[in-house]
Amino acid sequence: MAFDYKKEYKEFYMPKSKPSIVTVPPMNYIAVRGQGDPNAEGGAYKQAIELLYGIAYTIKMSKKGSRQIEGYFDYVVPPLEGFWWQDSVCGVDYAHKETFQWISVIRLPDFVTKADFNWAIEEATKKKRSDFSKVEWLAYDEGLCVQCMHIGAYDDEPATVALMHAYMEQQGCALDITDKRLHHEIYLSDARKTAPEKLKTVIRHPIKKEIKY
Repeated sequence: MAFDYKKEYKEFYMPKSKPSIVTVPPMNYIAVRGQGDPNAEGGAYKQAIELLYGIAYTIKMSKKGSRQIEGYFDYVVPPLEGFWWQDSVCGVDYAHKETFQWISVIRLPDFVTKADFNWAIEEATKKKRSDFSKVEWLAYDEGLCVQCMHIGAYDDEPATVALMHAYMEQQGCALDITDKRLHHEIYLSDARKTAPEKLKTVIRHPIKKEIKY
């Protein structure tokens, strides 16, 4: 049975549809940075996803090739995720998606080293005859966060975010979104095949304990 991160780490990938607080450990990701409307046909975001999966499956299928990665175990490729922000905007302005800045990511298994990652870039470039130079290794330590399962269209996320922030404040915490700690989404549904009202997305915001004087 292939190791499935969603099932083995339900606290990070399958939260309830009510807010909760979680401490997320450091993780390594395959990452592509970009900007613009994620819905743009043939746009940078959709190109980034193709690059991510190209590397993700090169690593997953390495067991059938010449490179035997130390510590390798069979696993399900983790879900697509994204870190999002807009310059000079507090929160998210869904009316102006063309101003989105994003880092699209897929989690790497812990056994993957930077050497293995670099090999995967070279291997995918050679075999797929594509340019993977935009793909990078991203180490991210998310820490203390408030999160919630959002069920519905992406444009309806503000209602879920409002619940998260209200809960956060009740627990004596404050929002801590910075240029290093970002709005985070984990996509558990395939938007190409799922009705908007049934989409499942984990929304996660960095927080900090509020200091009382």
